[in-house]
Amino acid sequence: MATVPSVSYSITVRLEVSAGGKAVSQLTHAVESAGGVVTALDVTNAGHERLRIDVTCAARDTDHAQAIVDQLEGVDGVVIHKVSDRTFLMHLGGKIEMVSKVPLRNRDELSMAYTPGVARVSMAIARNKEDARRLTIKRNTVAVVTDGSAVLGLGNIGPEAALPVMEGKAALFKRFAGIDAWPICLDSQDVDEIVRTVQLIAPGFGGINLEDISAPRCFEVERRLRELLDIPVFHDDQHGTAICVVAALTNALRVVDKSLADVRITMAGAGAAGTAVLRLLLAAGARDVIVCDYLGAVHKGRDDLDDSLRWIADHTNSEGYAGDLRGAVKDADVFVGVSAPGILTGDDIATMAPDAVVFALANPEPEVSPDDAREHAAVVATGRSDYPNQINNVLAFPGVFRGLLDAQATEVTSEMLLAAAGALAAVVTAEELGPNYIIPSVFHPDVATAVAAAVRESAGGRARGFTEA
Repeated sequence: MATVPSVSYSITVRLEVSAGGKAVSQLTHAVESAGGVVTALDVTNAGHERLRIDVTCAARDTDHAQAIVDQLEGVDGVVIHKVSDRTFLMHLGGKIEMVSKVPLRNRDELSMAYTPGVARVSMAIARNKEDARRLTIKRNTVAVVTDGSAVLGLGNIGPEAALPVMEGKAALFKRFAGIDAWPICLDSQDVDEIVRTVQLIAPGFGGINLEDISAPRCFEVERRLRELLDIPVFHDDQHGTAICVVAALTNALRVVDKSLADVRITMAGAGAAGTAVLRLLLAAGARDVIVCDYLGAVHKGRDDLDDSLRWIADHTNSEGYAGDLRGAVKDADVFVGVSAPGILTGDDIATMAPDAVVFALANPEPEVSPDDAREHAAVVATGRSDYPNQINNVLAFPGVFRGLLDAQATEVTSEMLLAAAGALAAVVTAEELGPNYIIPSVFHPDVATAVAAAVRESAGGRARGFTEA
């Protein structure tokens, strides 16, 4: 739930009031007295006696929006006609569409775009399948694939409910990197079915972006698809998050004048995102890391370790710490949370080393209150847009795929991920760098191009297989 009014819960109330007196000012006062924020007030129809007005305002959540409507309805002379949720209005009919890149104005153009002319192009591709990258949408198209099992912070809500999120992802691909992406929401959570389905549709795409597939299923799906396909497979929840965290931490450590190789890092979360962040941190040079899940620190002595947790135990926590998260945070230089809300307090952050760095990335509610963390840490980052230092995957995946497609890469390598993280960190100049600016805005014009260039250079045309750190 939002703690302050947010455009995510923006409503427009169409109503009528008396044309005379203080009716308009009373509307504004009513919204503000209910704790809302008026963002627009438009007169849509004016008469001598009555005015029709659209009042647009931001609320904290759905219940708060209804409280604002009730407050407006209580204003003397107000008649409510309609209440529209602006977020739902944006999604009516979906957020993306297919648009032809070529005109079809006459018979000649039709005969080249379709039959009979298209047959010549099809035969050319039949002779050389590589020409599909040059002569079709394959060169600039990504499949955004999900099974609906781990959608945002909503959990296993299914493929239909995942579709609006995947549409949004496709829109971001287009907005930030000019890539045509399409949602593929699969009605199966069986690994074999997912892998086989993606394998079958892969000829029409230049890359596969796996999205919102729960762990540990996502690890197996990605591994098998990388082995089967000749196009790059990128799991954004893993590798997009990892790129952004490594980039932000690179700059945060510059702010506090510490080295990645020397700091002690405590992580909360051993799922898809946490494991990928850990792997890339280790590849970047981190040496002292403790990872905690809901049972406490991951260590070799635990008897509940699956393959993923066993890998974590083998590569972290060299001293065998077996306590809980609070104990692991004590004296740590860095905390990275990709787990659950409210699992730490400001008092816990106070036990960290001087000039601590806190990344509390659980959404919408972080692992620790950012305001409380700021009382004790030198640098604080979250996944939220209403605090400085928002770590958002849109900083990574559009540029990564732009570089992969441009290089006609066949796979993703750890070197590419590190190159992307380095490029993203470098967008923040030395003059700009500070405790409240360690990562650029998602709307910074240089982000996607810088990341794409780094990935393209790292790919070098043909990329070797991605070897986990």
